[in-house]
Order: sequence, then C-alpha cells, then structure tokens
Amino acid sequence: MKIAIAKDGSNVSSHFGHCQGFQVYDLEGDQITLSRFVENPGHQPGALPRFLKELDTNVIICGGMGLKAQQLFKENSINVIVGASGPTDEVINTYISGHLSSTGSVCKEHAHSSDCGGHE
Repeated sequence: MKIAIAKDGSNVSSHFGHCQGFQVYDLEGDQITLSRFVENPGHQPGALPRFLKELDTNVIICGGMGLKAQQLFKENSINVIVGASGPTDEVINTYISGHLSSTGSVCKEHAHSSDCGGHE
C-alpha cells in the first residue's frame, strides 16, 4: 500500500494542490518499508490525481482539498483523508495505528486566488 501526504517543510500541507511535494510511504501491514519525497509536478486541473495514481498511491492525506479534486481522486480509486495537520511522520504513524480519519471538509476559499474556477 502507498500513502501520499501533501507536504510543506516537514508538515502536512494545508492545501494539497500547492504543496511543495508529497511524502510517499510504502507500507506492508503496519510497517513502513520505504519513505521518499516526490516533488509536486505543478498544480493543473486534474493533474495531481493522475500523477499520484501513476505512483500507485492508495491514499492521499492533506489538510485541505477542493470538492472537484476529492471526486477525481475517488474516480482514480485513491482514498482521500482531509483535515490532517502536523509533522508527516507523526501523521503516518497515526494513520497506521488506525486513529486518523477524514473530517470530510471541502476547501471553498483559497487565500492564493480570488477565483477558484476549475480549481482542484
């Protein structure tokens, strides 16, 4: 199983689309077998769900995400967990322990743009 966590610095990014990249963890059962950083290839409508699908990602974890992006991830058979925060290594351990759940929240406002038309 592969889990991608949207990352800024060492923490979960508050908005996945504009993160620096993704900390990708390979899991076998409850053991991390590999952890690597993958740079964000750029924020284009629909591109990140496809990009993470090509990496064989099963779950995306982030702070916030728009509705369209959540739908695109689901269409690509990638589970979405939103509402996460803190250091990525702590968040992955919380996920592995079964204590991380999605808040189900949807980003509707973005400080980075006055117009989110076509926004992921």
